[in-house]
Amino acid sequence: MDLNAPIQHDTEDKQFYVAIDGARAYLAYMDLGKKTLDIYRTYVPNALRGKGLAAQLTAHALQFAEERGYTVIPSCSYVERYMLRQEKLRQRQH
Repeated sequence: MDLNAPIQHDTEDKQFYVAIDGARAYLAYMDLGKKTLDIYRTYVPNALRGKGLAAQLTAHALQFAEERGYTVIPSCSYVERYMLRQEKLRQRQH
C-alpha cells in the first residue's frame, strides 16, 4: 500500500482524491461563486481508514482555497473539526 500516492484534483466532479490499491478516498466541494467553496463531504473507504488520508485531503483542499483567495464553508463535520483544531494550534503558537 503506497500511502504517498499524490492527491489529484478532479475539477469536473469537484473533488480532491487519492487512489490507493484500487480504493479511492475523496473530499467533495461545491464552488458557490464569489470565491466561496463549500466542502461538504470527506470519504475514506474502510481499507484506507486510520492512515491520515482525510487530514491530507483536507489540508490540500484548504491550501488550494487559501492560495486562490477563497472562503471555505465547512459543511462536512470532519472538515469543520479539522479547521477548529488548526485554529487552536495557531493560537497556541502566538
